[in-house]
Amino acid sequence: MRALQLAKPGDRLSILCLGAHSDDIEIGAGATLLDLIERGIKLDVHWCVLSGGTIREAEARASAADFLCEAASANIEVLSFPDGFFPERGEAIKEWFESLKRRVEPDVILTHRRDDAHQDHRQVCRLTWNTFRDHQILEYEIPKWDGDFGQPNVYMPVSAAALDRKIELLLKHFGTQRSKQWFDADTFRGLARIRGMECRATERFAEAFFGRKLTLI
Repeated sequence: MRALQLAKPGDRLSILCLGAHSDDIEIGAGATLLDLIERGIKLDVHWCVLSGGTIREAEARASAADFLCEAASANIEVLSFPDGFFPERGEAIKEWFESLKRRVEPDVILTHRRDDAHQDHRQVCRLTWNTFRDHQILEYEIPKWDGDFGQPNVYMPVSAAALDRKIELLLKHFGTQRSKQWFDADTFRGLARIRGMECRATERFAEAFFGRKLTLI
């Protein structure tokens, strides 16, 4: 299968990463970002986490800084919308999205999956599409206890080193999440292996996304 490139080594690529909670971006697309940097693509990343109390905000900022330490540039925002109540705070979150649109013009947006089982995730995805109408949007997936996998149609093969680094950083930074039964190296590696098998990734691992609209030239 012929692969399509977002960018070539040496190219500059701006990415807007949107996550409802402090570990979402890392789980859904962390290895993708690390692999792009590893391949010599100069990433300009605007990283936004929409919820976070004192401890979760500290985790979010430290993790994002580690993931993006070799990016060409990084801008990290952590907001304080209440976890679990995003649909009820829709107007305020929409106003924030509108302000974000005036500040960024990304090449690619990484956001939650439209049909995600978590209400906060769905709200972020809905407002992403509602706000950014002329952008390449890829929706990432988050494993969870209630069984929430779809059938992705976009794959990003990643190096074994990038996946190892993603898992290392997740376990290092998110102490508040380690009590969750699904939050462990086996879950993250197992999902990446399945997605790597589906796309025949050279190094056996991949992250998968949902691309609702793609333009080919």
